[in-house]
Amino acid sequence: MRTALLQSSGRPGSVVGNLKVLDEAAGRAGDAGAGLLVAPEMFLTGYAIGDDVARLAEAADGDSADAVAEIAGRHGVAIVYGYPERAGEVVFNSAQLVSADGVRLANYRKTHLFGCFERDHFTPGERSVVQADLGGLRVGLLICYDVEFPENVRAHALAGTDLLVVPTAQMHPFQFVAESMIPVRAFENQMYVAYVNRVGQEGEFEFVGLSTLAGPDGVARTRAGRGEELVFADADPALVAASREANPYLTDRRPGLYGSLV
Repeated sequence: MRTALLQSSGRPGSVVGNLKVLDEAAGRAGDAGAGLLVAPEMFLTGYAIGDDVARLAEAADGDSADAVAEIAGRHGVAIVYGYPERAGEVVFNSAQLVSADGVRLANYRKTHLFGCFERDHFTPGERSVVQADLGGLRVGLLICYDVEFPENVRAHALAGTDLLVVPTAQMHPFQFVAESMIPVRAFENQMYVAYVNRVGQEGEFEFVGLSTLAGPDGVARTRAGRGEELVFADADPALVAASREANPYLTDRRPGLYGSLV
């Protein structure tokens, strides 16, 4: 499945502006034959928007979700996007997967919140593995800091995730996560990992870009630079199967030895 990574911070504070950016990217992705477009963490509203997080938060099936579904259907490309999700009085840092025909397939709430900003504005999710089948692949969702916990990614591997999609807001000076950790996570768990970042300065944060899609062989299939960019790479189910057969990490595990980890 050809996958498009939208490295952009969009228009922080403007849902309408970000939907326009997403629409334009979806058009380019569809024209390039992509089956999936991935946008960064909190793309719908912007990340460093302070108390506007709560003001702009919407339900998973709210007006903006309908707008994204319309964009996906019009361009014939599935979309993953980050947004602040309101559920009653609680706000989650969430990512949603919408199919190419506009159906909401999966919604994930970030389980590991990073820093005071996130802990002040969000409630952590409680479900670590959220998946949906798309384009011959089982697609799983995590968000940014979540992927830095090996337990999260291994849980996805054991649940059969083939392509782990990670909208992120990775900031300076932690660029080694994109450069080094993501290919290792892909290799040690025998899956593709699509890590899609914001760019530029937002408030106190400087986002570093470097979005990448790494394969189960640990090789980055594409890597963006430090600016606004739309990059493409393929996630091949056949390669996942062949790589898992050649590399027995998952079958050679000895879970009885790992009890102390939890």
